[in-house]
Amino acid sequence: MSLALRVLAPLVVGLLVLGGWEWGVRHYAVPPYILPGPMLIVRTLGQDWGTLAPSLLVTMRITFLALLVAATLGLLLAILFAQSRVIEMSLFPYAVVLQVTPIVAIAPLIIVWADDLTLALLICAWIVAFFPILSNTAQGLNSVDPNLRDLFRLYRASRWQVLWRLQLPSALPYFLAGLRISGGLSLIGAIVAEFVAGTGGASSGLASRILEAGYQLQIPRMFAALVLVSGFGILIFGALTLLSHLLLRRWHQP
Repeated sequence: MSLALRVLAPLVVGLLVLGGWEWGVRHYAVPPYILPGPMLIVRTLGQDWGTLAPSLLVTMRITFLALLVAATLGLLLAILFAQSRVIEMSLFPYAVVLQVTPIVAIAPLIIVWADDLTLALLICAWIVAFFPILSNTAQGLNSVDPNLRDLFRLYRASRWQVLWRLQLPSALPYFLAGLRISGGLSLIGAIVAEFVAGTGGASSGLASRILEAGYQLQIPRMFAALVLVSGFGILIFGALTLLSHLLLRRWHQP
């Protein structure tokens, strides 16, 4: 499938959906406080950019920090699991507990326990983003070709050499796949945590702008903030997909 078709096909579908949306709200005279049209959302995005842009930066900072911490700790812990089966059996169930516990349920506790609100939001976003990286990377480290492992053992490679030259290269696709998943989850965690925290003011993120717009029935502003959230999520996924392509293109067939 050509690159032009991959770009053109979703673009055409998106334009048709937006065109039908705009026609529908105009034809049926839908009030903006019920459902604004795409043109009104774009105008609102331009008019309120001075308010939305700082909030976007706050959300971006929390998201990137949570993803960085999740990637670092997830990779290190997965390596530890690969080195010791006992440690993996002892700690992995607790990672599963973190994954299956709804962040909405524990976010109020984290906000109360943490001294700093930014730290609380970071912890919430990290909890959501942590498990996919840990699980995928651990799976990759344990999925090494047995024949290659035997070959390393035959040449009396040290544990460090096996890890660095065999396990980590083999686990890289798994790690990058988990990173792509966690990129969107870290954004979701940051938004949900801020919803629960109910923060406000100029230093708050996009979730606060969405809440404020909902309380004030400024639905076009709410949709404008949602557009920024979605656009940022797409940007994260695209950047991580590009990173995966650059790192893996020499190892795998296209």
